[in-house]
Amino acid sequence: MPSSPGYVRDYAQEYAGQKARGESGTGSRSGNAKRKRLRRMVLKRRKIREGEEVDHIRPLVKGGKNTPGNARVVPASKNRSFPRTKTGGMR
Repeated sequence: MPSSPGYVRDYAQEYAGQKARGESGTGSRSGNAKRKRLRRMVLKRRKIREGEEVDHIRPLVKGGKNTPGNARVVPASKNRSFPRTKTGGMR
Protein backbone atom coordinates (compact mmCIF):
# COMPACT_ATOMS: atom_id res chain seq x y z
CA MET A 1 0.00 0.00 0.00
CA PRO A 2 1.50 3.38 -0.96
CA SER A 3 2.32 5.97 1.68
CA SER A 4 0.48 9.22 2.10
CA PRO A 5 1.71 12.16 0.00
CA GLY A 6 4.56 13.94 1.75
CA TYR A 7 5.20 11.07 4.18
CA VAL A 8 8.81 10.86 5.39
CA ARG A 9 10.10 7.83 7.31
CA ASP A 10 11.71 8.50 10.67
CA TYR A 11 14.70 6.15 10.47
CA ALA A 12 16.03 7.14 13.90
CA GLN A 13 12.75 6.15 15.53
CA GLU A 14 12.60 2.88 13.57
CA TYR A 15 16.15 2.01 14.63
CA ALA A 16 15.38 2.84 18.27
CA GLY A 17 12.39 0.49 18.12
CA GLN A 18 14.46 -2.29 16.56
CA LYS A 19 17.13 -1.87 19.20
CA ALA A 20 14.56 -1.95 22.02
CA ARG A 21 13.14 -5.21 20.61
CA GLY A 22 16.64 -6.69 20.32
CA GLU A 23 16.48 -6.95 16.53
CA SER A 24 19.57 -4.88 15.77
CA GLY A 25 22.31 -2.83 17.27
CA THR A 26 23.06 -5.09 20.21
CA GLY A 27 25.85 -7.19 18.74
CA SER A 28 26.10 -10.96 18.61
CA ARG A 29 23.26 -11.44 21.12
CA SER A 30 20.69 -9.61 18.99
CA GLY A 31 17.75 -11.46 17.47
CA ASN A 32 19.03 -10.67 13.99
CA ALA A 33 22.43 -12.20 14.72
CA LYS A 34 20.76 -15.32 16.16
CA ARG A 35 18.60 -15.71 13.06
CA LYS A 36 21.66 -15.42 10.80
CA ARG A 37 23.56 -18.04 12.83
CA LEU A 38 20.65 -20.46 12.54
CA ARG A 39 20.44 -19.88 8.79
CA ARG A 40 24.14 -20.72 8.42
CA MET A 41 23.67 -23.90 10.48
CA VAL A 42 20.73 -25.03 8.35
CA LEU A 43 22.55 -24.20 5.11
CA LYS A 44 25.37 -26.54 6.13
CA ARG A 45 22.96 -29.41 6.71
CA ARG A 46 20.24 -28.91 4.10
CA LYS A 47 19.87 -27.39 0.70
CA ILE A 48 17.70 -24.29 0.59
CA ARG A 49 16.30 -23.36 -2.79
CA GLU A 50 15.83 -19.90 -4.23
CA GLY A 51 12.95 -18.08 -2.55
CA GLU A 52 13.05 -20.14 0.67
CA GLU A 53 13.97 -18.96 4.15
CA VAL A 54 14.74 -20.49 7.52
CA ASP A 55 11.94 -19.92 10.02
CA HIS A 56 11.81 -20.57 13.76
CA ILE A 57 8.94 -22.91 14.63
CA ARG A 58 8.67 -21.28 18.05
CA PRO A 59 9.82 -17.63 17.75
CA LEU A 60 12.84 -16.45 19.72
CA VAL A 61 10.79 -13.71 21.38
CA LYS A 62 8.41 -16.38 22.71
CA GLY A 63 11.16 -18.49 24.24
CA GLY A 64 12.11 -20.59 21.21
CA LYS A 65 15.64 -21.92 20.97
CA ASN A 66 18.11 -21.14 18.23
CA THR A 67 18.73 -24.76 17.27
CA PRO A 68 18.19 -26.71 14.05
CA GLY A 69 15.43 -28.63 15.83
CA ASN A 70 13.45 -25.38 16.10
CA ALA A 71 13.99 -24.51 12.43
CA ARG A 72 12.03 -25.18 9.29
CA VAL A 73 12.44 -24.12 5.68
CA VAL A 74 9.45 -22.20 4.31
CA PRO A 75 8.78 -20.03 1.25
CA ALA A 76 9.74 -16.39 1.77
CA SER A 77 6.20 -15.28 0.97
CA LYS A 78 4.82 -17.35 3.85
CA ASN A 79 7.54 -16.36 6.29
CA ARG A 80 7.08 -12.63 5.70
CA SER A 81 3.28 -12.50 5.65
CA PHE A 82 1.09 -11.39 8.54
CA PRO A 83 -2.21 -12.93 9.64
CA ARG A 84 -5.09 -11.01 8.09
CA THR A 85 -8.73 -10.51 8.97
CA LYS A 86 -11.52 -11.30 6.53
CA THR A 87 -11.58 -7.65 5.43
CA GLY A 88 -7.84 -7.66 4.69
CA GLY A 89 -6.65 -5.79 7.77
CA MET A 90 -3.82 -7.04 9.96
CA ARG A 91 -4.59 -8.80 13.25
